[in-house]
Amino acid sequence: MTRARVVRRSGGRKVSRRIPGSPSAASATDAAFERFLTASAARADRVLTRRLADRPDTCRLGEAMRYAVFGGGKRLRPALVYLGCQAFGGDLRAADGAAAAVELVHTYSLVHDDLPCMDDDDLRRGRPTLHVKYDEATAVLAGDALHTEAFATLAALARPEHVGECVRILAEAAGLQGMVGGQVRDLDAEGAKPKAALVEQIHLGKTAALIAGSLELGAVAAGASAAGRRLLRRYGLVVGLAFQVADDVLDVVGDVATLGKTPGKDAASGKMTYPAAVGLEQARAKARALSSQAARLAGRLGGPAEGLLRALPRFVTERTK
Repeated sequence: MTRARVVRRSGGRKVSRRIPGSPSAASATDAAFERFLTASAARADRVLTRRLADRPDTCRLGEAMRYAVFGGGKRLRPALVYLGCQAFGGDLRAADGAAAAVELVHTYSLVHDDLPCMDDDDLRRGRPTLHVKYDEATAVLAGDALHTEAFATLAALARPEHVGECVRILAEAAGLQGMVGGQVRDLDAEGAKPKAALVEQIHLGKTAALIAGSLELGAVAAGASAAGRRLLRRYGLVVGLAFQVADDVLDVVGDVATLGKTPGKDAASGKMTYPAAVGLEQARAKARALSSQAARLAGRLGGPAEGLLRALPRFVTERTK
């Protein structure tokens, strides 16, 4: 039931006002988040188009890089860079370079994840994966080039004083202690007895680190305080964990037409997932609990983007793809 408070204006006219946290207020903020995500994706695509413009010297490799980057997708991580910037009242133009860089890193990781030596997948975003469309060597090299292009993009930030810190954040989020380290743990754990604590460790590295890093990159662009960045990073890790738990669930209950990739791969590969460790319903409950925890942290952050920060965990846990 919609919660509302009736207030009287002059003349005795009754006006119903939404109470924050009510179903109708949540619906309004969710719609606002969808609009924000759409606008952020368009903005990031414009920056990426300029960075990956067709040049004669890039030949087939440049074509493969553009195939990977412009094959669809929600552009969630660039949106999180913009959200982190907006949370502290920053100018989104200062976040453009970091938004593009984080998407380049994310895309390279998908290209490499899909390789036969890794997850060996034929579909990504409803299209043939890069090594299927081209060949395995081209996919490896295109991923390498996307990765290095990300740091070239950061080196050209509009505010040079942010370059060093942004390079550090992205490198840590994507490297040994973050995404790549999580991927290694994920591969090492294949076929082992699922344990919830190990699943969480894998997910925090493989997925949550880059999500938290994306938000923090935006906060740097806005000139946020160290305390504000720490709280936003904590929020991002919870959201990132919720995202991956929801992804685990979707691999069990989703279908290829909706997901745009092959469902059931986790179970077939003996992956360490939350449904494997605690069961499907407990995994769903875990995602809901994480979403609630993130919403509480959003309340502590407050600021001009609080509504969007509250909507994000609902978006990542209630999505269907």
